[in-house]
Amino acid sequence: MAKKIIEVDQVVVKFAGDSGDGMQLTGTQLSNTAALVGDNVSTFPDYPAEIRAPQGTVGGVSGFQLHFGKTVKTPGDFADVLVAMNPAALKANAKWIKDGGTVIIDIDAFTEKNFKKAGCEEDKLKNLYEGYNLIEAPISSLTKDSLAETGLDAKSILRSKNMFALGIVYNLFGRPMDHSFNFLDAKFGKKPQIAEANKKTMRDGFNYALAIQAMPSFRIHSSQIEKGKYRNISGNQAAAWGLLAAAEKAELPLFLGSYPITPATEIIQEIAKRRDLGAKSFQAEDEIGGIVTSIGAAFAGNFACTSTSGPGLALKSEAIGLAVITELPLVVVNVQRGGPSTGLPTKTEQSDLFQALYGRNGESPVPVIAASTPSNCFDYAFEASRIALEHMTPVLLLTDGFIANGTEPWKYPAMADLPKIKTKLISKNAKEYVPYDRDPETLVRPWAIPGMEGFEHRLGGLEKMDKTGNVSYIAENHEVMSIYRDEKIKKIADYIPEIEVEGDKDADTLVIGWGSTYGHITTAVSQLKEGGTKLAHAHFTYINPLPRNTEEVLSKYKNIVVCEINMGQFINYLRMKFPKFNYEAYNKIQGLPFTVSELKEKFIEVAAK
Repeated sequence: MAKKIIEVDQVVVKFAGDSGDGMQLTGTQLSNTAALVGDNVSTFPDYPAEIRAPQGTVGGVSGFQLHFGKTVKTPGDFADVLVAMNPAALKANAKWIKDGGTVIIDIDAFTEKNFKKAGCEEDKLKNLYEGYNLIEAPISSLTKDSLAETGLDAKSILRSKNMFALGIVYNLFGRPMDHSFNFLDAKFGKKPQIAEANKKTMRDGFNYALAIQAMPSFRIHSSQIEKGKYRNISGNQAAAWGLLAAAEKAELPLFLGSYPITPATEIIQEIAKRRDLGAKSFQAEDEIGGIVTSIGAAFAGNFACTSTSGPGLALKSEAIGLAVITELPLVVVNVQRGGPSTGLPTKTEQSDLFQALYGRNGESPVPVIAASTPSNCFDYAFEASRIALEHMTPVLLLTDGFIANGTEPWKYPAMADLPKIKTKLISKNAKEYVPYDRDPETLVRPWAIPGMEGFEHRLGGLEKMDKTGNVSYIAENHEVMSIYRDEKIKKIADYIPEIEVEGDKDADTLVIGWGSTYGHITTAVSQLKEGGTKLAHAHFTYINPLPRNTEEVLSKYKNIVVCEINMGQFINYLRMKFPKFNYEAYNKIQGLPFTVSELKEKFIEVAAK
């Protein structure tokens, strides 16, 4: 009997198992291969919150979901194929499988002991996957058989079972193994025996799937993407590269002072790799040390940055105020996660918006920008850098765990196509230097570097005297300087693009989102349009200041629904700025992104009013 061939435009796959089962690596390999063969790809790595959660428990399940094929903008709501390496992985993900989907389990791990660890009975677990195409594959034992004559120890052999599972999935979707073979050769260049063992296991998994008639075959219709050189990139990688590109276009050395924190650590790791580009990275003893060294680097004439997550941003707040009052350029990348306190360190949330806007003492205005996809973290890290350097201000760039760890194909830009960043460094030939003598159009002050003869000046956290920058306790002067700092940020609205509306611009209902909700919202709006539901969509990247035409756009719609992964921070910000409009909130606070299906249900409800 011939295998069933399923033709689709796109497909969702999820790998799930213990933290030590290599699910992140397996998912990354499939997503990289999909990107390299020309598919659109969106991924969602899902890590357990505990570093060493008990093996076999639901709390210790590590997952990697990817959506690839044509017109992909989200990691998908429900999986067409789930690979579950143990009962806990199946229990944790059973509700995220499509009706009639394929479930591949490592039947060797489905033992009475592992059922108990997962907190479920065998019969009850079977009820969870009733109605699915269940493939009970003996992945562990077949991996042992595959590598029995390699001379590797039992532990090393079992570590390769994820490659057997990957081979099965490569066969399912007709994807080549060559890219993963090349990866293994590079990763284990000094241990060729390990590389060959993993490659053999992958081939055997591929052949196993070829031989099992119950295993379906998917054929994914080819994507039409713009020609160019692509790579699969995560939001953290893209943000780091955007900072590096900005330093080059500003002709300044890059300095990043940071402290490792989930889910932002990869940014400092990426910068640390690029000494060849003149980048300097400093792992400080704490969050405060990270930002104050960056401020010192800015004072010394570097392009300075720091990276963190919500708890670290709280610790950096006083120093951000120091950068505000000294009016030094600084980019602060905040990769949001669930809170408060330690909260949900490996889960996503958009709940740091108010902290970014207002989380400092005194009148301390700061531009706030939010990236919306893994790849455009590059663009908005570059844009945050441009604003910081051209307007002499700290800038907060918000991403979150979803787009920071998620990946998608990214077309390499040509450096020649990126705009030059014009810093405010004063010429050595200038006749005089007045530290707070502002440009009349932008209110931006000039930037002088210590050691420039004749340009000596004082900086610090005490209030500055207008023009001279000397310490001042004059009441009227404090008001003048506070207004200058506020107006300077407001004037940035003249140097950013206006908000654009997607979808049906003449609809009665406007859907608003910001940051990482873009992919899910635009997909929901697009799918509903095909069914005849008219919706407009405005997605905000520039939060402070808002685009110049924001009020004009809002005034055109009867209903405005604002979607956020928090309890309603952006909607309350809009209400404060533009109170006369009719807003409705749609919020989710589960450490997870929206699903397209839940958004569509809400949009239909609002559009019917």
